[in-house]
Amino acid sequence: MTQQSRRLKQRCKYYKSTLIISFIFIFIFISSQDFSIEKELMENPGNFTSLPFIMIPLFLLCFLLSSSAYSPPDKFFINCGSNSNVTYGRRTFFGENSVAFTKQGSEAIDQSASATSPIYQTVRTFRRRSSYSFKLDSSGFYIVRLHFSAVSSRPELLASRFSVSVSAFGHPLLKNFSLQNSTENPHVEEFLLTIGSVAFEISFEPEKSSFALVNAIEVFPAPEDFIPDQTLSPSNKNLRTVYRLNVGGEKLTPDNDTLWRNWSPDDDFLYNKGTVRNVTPPYAGKPSYQGTLTEYTAPDYVYQTAKVMNFTRSEGVTVLMNVTWTFQVKKNANYFIRAHFCDIINPSLDPDFAFFLYVNGELGLEINPALKMMQTAAPFYNDSVVVSDGSGMLNVSIRNKGDSYGFLNGLQVMEILGLSGSSGSSTPRSSGKRVYVIAGSVAGGSVLILILLFLLFLKLKKSKKPVVEAASVWSPLPGYRGGTGSSHFRVLDGVNNSPLLNLNLGLKIAFAEILTATNNFDERFLVGKGGFGNVYKGVLRDGRKVAIKRAQEGSGQGLLEFQTEIQVLSKIRHRHLVSLTGYCDENSEMILVYEFMEKGTLKEHLYGSNLPSLTWKQRLEICIGAARGLHYLHSGATGAIIHRDVKSTNILLDENLVAKVADFGLSKLTLPDQIQTHFSSNIKGTFGYLDPEYFQTNILTEKSDVYSFGVVLLEVLCARPAIDRSLPHEEVNLGDWGMFCKSKGKVEELVDPTLRGQIEQNSLRKFLEVAEKCLKDNSGERTSMADVVWDLEYALQLQRLTVHREPHEDSGATGTGSGGGVAALQLLSVSESFSSFVQRQSLDDSRGGGTVLSDSQVFSQLNISEAR
Repeated sequence: MTQQSRRLKQRCKYYKSTLIISFIFIFIFISSQDFSIEKELMENPGNFTSLPFIMIPLFLLCFLLSSSAYSPPDKFFINCGSNSNVTYGRRTFFGENSVAFTKQGSEAIDQSASATSPIYQTVRTFRRRSSYSFKLDSSGFYIVRLHFSAVSSRPELLASRFSVSVSAFGHPLLKNFSLQNSTENPHVEEFLLTIGSVAFEISFEPEKSSFALVNAIEVFPAPEDFIPDQTLSPSNKNLRTVYRLNVGGEKLTPDNDTLWRNWSPDDDFLYNKGTVRNVTPPYAGKPSYQGTLTEYTAPDYVYQTAKVMNFTRSEGVTVLMNVTWTFQVKKNANYFIRAHFCDIINPSLDPDFAFFLYVNGELGLEINPALKMMQTAAPFYNDSVVVSDGSGMLNVSIRNKGDSYGFLNGLQVMEILGLSGSSGSSTPRSSGKRVYVIAGSVAGGSVLILILLFLLFLKLKKSKKPVVEAASVWSPLPGYRGGTGSSHFRVLDGVNNSPLLNLNLGLKIAFAEILTATNNFDERFLVGKGGFGNVYKGVLRDGRKVAIKRAQEGSGQGLLEFQTEIQVLSKIRHRHLVSLTGYCDENSEMILVYEFMEKGTLKEHLYGSNLPSLTWKQRLEICIGAARGLHYLHSGATGAIIHRDVKSTNILLDENLVAKVADFGLSKLTLPDQIQTHFSSNIKGTFGYLDPEYFQTNILTEKSDVYSFGVVLLEVLCARPAIDRSLPHEEVNLGDWGMFCKSKGKVEELVDPTLRGQIEQNSLRKFLEVAEKCLKDNSGERTSMADVVWDLEYALQLQRLTVHREPHEDSGATGTGSGGGVAALQLLSVSESFSSFVQRQSLDDSRGGGTVLSDSQVFSQLNISEAR
């Protein structure tokens, strides 16, 4: 630390001490005067003699306190993989020769031909544990950023897997990290760390048979009081940035941020965009920063835009409305949340204007900009610490108070790292329980000033306009990412507060009947747990066995998915699609009721349970059933339905092992002219099954389901998960590993050991051909679900019509040899197989398998005009 900065810090401490002493003196003075200020103002409103006496020293001290300036640093910014200096985001990144780093086992790679940004044109790779060492000016609170990028011409970079750690901490900052798991390329990881020594080291350690990489590194001190100690203690002040949103505004890049941060638009995190509108008032000029809150807390752009509730007043009725942003997070982890506010909505201060802030449906902190800042367009923030639940979702909501509407300017979500540093352990404040800590911004120089001004304001105010208070039992519905549609205003009228009043589907089931069917959600009736919530077995009054799926607050799916599943399943009917029996949405409950599938999920019959192994013939029939269900979805006359989450856990089996596709909460209905070009701003699905083209381009088509089904086919053959990180690196991703084995002629390594000796060689060959055509990287080269159905039927006929030899005649472990295959091909003609398919389809139709509800006319009958 320089001598000048030390003196500046000492001055700040002196001013703070003086401020506290002044506050004590003023408080004693006011008490002794029996609030004579109020009397003077009432009797002589034009004569303020005492008020300036008190306020002038306070504001003078505020000014002195806020004079502690933060100067953006000019180091350390490292351009990895190069000795050249480059400019990026209004700062210079210096070559690697400006810092010490381990060179053994490392390589500098030039990817300037493909990368556009200068810092991503070179990359440093490491084959063994390696480090960058920094000599800092002083210990303290630092911002550390790591930049990663892989160009399409270097797929091995995308597949690299490694861990990152820093000196003096007991756990890695990143563990088993790979760009394959990221939705962004380039990808930036940002950390805020308490560093207790001037010697600082960042280490990269590759996983076995892999390597580590980094394109650029930033290490620089954070502004003073960037995260106040009253919110996070120094031992807990180690954070990883997960989300940073410019609410109501556009994407902000390092070029227009004071600390070179990225701020994302918030639309993709809203569950209902119709509940809010963006505002950028013409009078929203440069924000009026006060106290320790400066332009480094957030840039001007964040406070110059906002999202405001589309609020409608209803005379004589208390209308309660909430707007929710939802985030996917780690389960049971600690998170620091900062909500940014700046009242650019109201041209004048109104002390009655207030609204509430909720985290995960709890907390209910009242936000009153007038009392908070005493000035228009003055930014402030509120910090909270929360322990996420087991759902993996975190929700932040604003809700109106009476006739006041809420707004929000920015939102940051940071993971509190469970690290041990020189300053002590970062043990959570409460073990196993949610913890909410609210700390307002230290605006105006000190929280003490705000308390004093609040006391004065209460004494000076003669009357207050009555405001309708919200019912204390109300809590926001869990918010859910994505979604559009009209606003859902919630009126407290006892029970009838359904968000689905306009569907009129005739499928509603009373909550009382749900309770009876599940014996009040008895744990003994619990048959499964999923992203949406718990699943119970139940029996309705008419004797039907049903599966009852009850949403939990903060679950991975929510209102939008709830509505989507009801709307999709109420319009379609097919033998190979799970049918919806009804739903319940009373008392903010979200409950779906399905036909009960006695045999559970396909996954349970393949691995991870003690169920008997399925035969090859059974597996083929299950795949054919699921494929026919998906083909039915894709072949709509007025538009295709894209499932978006095809996987083995979403294929259910009835008592006869008939397969039915389930879980339509993420489904997307597309119009005919959208089928090839639908742009999805919010990537949804399950990693391992996700179409790589959809992942990279956001272009969603029915071929995305085809890719996912190709992974399911390999699951069926191999009896292993789509992603298994316990395996060697090259085998982790089943889709990649399966196609590698097929191309190298190592098919025997894929086959489930329990199937060896069952599969006819030509049936296996045909099955793998289908999987390969599903898993093409380019969606245009992938097969259709109609062809998948036909090809799988063909593979089944090859298996059925094989002329089996005696065991001693078998020529291979997985089949009967080439002779059996030739005999099968001689016996089977294309016309026979196709006729069998049509006959089987007609049987499905007679059972209601291919019919559509007459009033919806969403789909045409399943029709295959020709076979290959």
